[in-house]
Amino acid sequence: MLTLHRGRYRARLAETPEDVARAQELRWRAFRAAQAGSEEGGRDRDRFDFTCLHVLVEEAATGVPVATWRLLPCADSGQIERSYTAQFYDLAPLSRFAGPMVEMGRFCLAPDRRDPDILRIAWGAMTAFVDRHGVTMLFGCASFPGTDANAYLDALAYLGARHLAPRRWRPGTRAAEVISIAPEAATPEPDTRRALLSMPPLLRSYLAMGGRVSDHAVADRDLGTLHVFIGLEVARVPAARVRALRLNAE
Repeated sequence: MLTLHRGRYRARLAETPEDVARAQELRWRAFRAAQAGSEEGGRDRDRFDFTCLHVLVEEAATGVPVATWRLLPCADSGQIERSYTAQFYDLAPLSRFAGPMVEMGRFCLAPDRRDPDILRIAWGAMTAFVDRHGVTMLFGCASFPGTDANAYLDALAYLGARHLAPRRWRPGTRAAEVISIAPEAATPEPDTRRALLSMPPLLRSYLAMGGRVSDHAVADRDLGTLHVFIGLEVARVPAARVRALRLNAE
């Protein structure tokens, strides 16, 4: 059982239907409340919730959820194809990758929380999970708010120019509505500072560890987000970062 305590927070796997419901309520606040015009009363849920593990980061003193995400362990190509990400990307190339993989999805923080310790304990919990299960790759969809690619031209061009996944496992196109972020599609040269400022914190964390992206983004009209596939080969994480992550995982 995954349980981790750090300072004011604890991270743990959801154990009951009520735990999962609390994760879904936090996801609704993070992903759907703006569209609905209210922060209360909803749950973000889909068919993938039934096959995933759910992680909660809570305030230790109050039990209030401050972050959540879900995990889908993938031991073979069949499980990869049943992932959330496979709705939007052709993940057949990932089946050539050796070792257990895990899809990490629906990651979000409570909208009123900006404490960097929340991200630290989140990555500590993920590190503990990766080490315990011998995971060789994390993958998923990194999500930009909104579906207007014009709002993120610098970020998308920066990703395509500097962080493109190798062809041997780069996902192919599956969705109908895609935006190319391949280097040849980027004009003019991206502004690095503006690009990094507009990226979600989770995506920046992946990139700092050596994560690499697809050559196209996908508009998700249901969630109201712009997805970019992100894959992280665990073996490529810099040694200094591994040491820091494991300190957070102890």
